[in-house]
Amino acid sequence: MKTASDVSGFQIQAATKADVPVILSFIKKLADYERLSHEVTATEKSLSETLFGRRRTAEVAIGYYKRQPACFVLFFHNYSTFLGQPGIYIEDLYVDEAFRRRGFGSALLHYVAKIATERGCGRLEWSVLDWNEPAIDFYKKLGAVPMSEWTVFRVTGEKLTKLAAAGMPR
Repeated sequence: MKTASDVSGFQIQAATKADVPVILSFIKKLADYERLSHEVTATEKSLSETLFGRRRTAEVAIGYYKRQPACFVLFFHNYSTFLGQPGIYIEDLYVDEAFRRRGFGSALLHYVAKIATERGCGRLEWSVLDWNEPAIDFYKKLGAVPMSEWTVFRVTGEKLTKLAAAGMPR
């Protein structure tokens, strides 16, 4: 799916390599909103390589309102062994503050949901910070269900390097 639009002047397009500066800008704005700016190490170069290089690891769509970037969504495939089907995980969805409450976030979710159904995916998932009540309420109104019985674990940086170097237990 390349483009989705409606009569309000809003249009969603799959991102291209030329959009990398816009994508990085949205990532930084999202990090500011989530109070996690100190964790952003992404660069235009790293985004170009991972999103548009030989081994693409994720996809991005950008929502434009009257040709101005208003929002973005970054997503990638995962897999459910229980369903025996692929899924899509939304890593980031962000709407610039000036464009909120216009339905653009819903439009991005509908866009990715349509891609998921077209690709035979069995689920669409994402995470939200537990303090982000506006987002939680928004997602619940769309029919999303919180997975409260699951805890996310993460290994990054030096700890990831150490785990990789540890090898198999003997």
